[in-house]
Amino acid sequence: MRLSGARRRLGYPRLASGLLLSQSVQTPSRPHRAEHWRNLAAQLDWKLEIPPPAPRPGRQLVIHTGAGQTVREWPRERFDALAAHLRGAGWQVTLIDNSLTDLDRLLEILAGADRFIGNDSGPGHLAALLGVPTFTLFGPQLPERFAPQHPQAAWIDGAPCAHKPCHDYCRFAVPHCLRDVPLETVRQRVDAWLRA
Repeated sequence: MRLSGARRRLGYPRLASGLLLSQSVQTPSRPHRAEHWRNLAAQLDWKLEIPPPAPRPGRQLVIHTGAGQTVREWPRERFDALAAHLRGAGWQVTLIDNSLTDLDRLLEILAGADRFIGNDSGPGHLAALLGVPTFTLFGPQLPERFAPQHPQAAWIDGAPCAHKPCHDYCRFAVPHCLRDVPLETVRQRVDAWLRA
């Protein structure tokens, strides 16, 4: 930022990076990343507020099975089984994955949803911003830092691991924290979330 010639350089000082900033910003007390961005925006007199979502009483449910990193992906066959269970319960389920790369189409699908289920990934945050309640499966990351910002957001946190958060570089061949979460556990939590 300093080399760009910008006169005002805001940021959270880390190590010696404060020397490059024109204004150091105090880290917010809440650990969620959205609070960090809101805090920076407030320093610039910008408001990053999300309007309260409208109720979504329909039964359109979108499941996104992908993520930007494979360590954040719960097994696809379990998502397929979850989708079959939810269809049996009367939900209209649309399954999408990383092969959908058209952002406009993704936003269109998410905007038409009444509920969203997926891994810890971007589509869940987009759904929440569109007012869709989300259920997220977390593995290597921490929900208190990265859960979608929606009043009806819910999640399941993967198994404990001494290396969490591992920032997408799992020390094991398989991310057990997420892959070992059984289908039945997710099904029960999702059913309770949908009832609520």
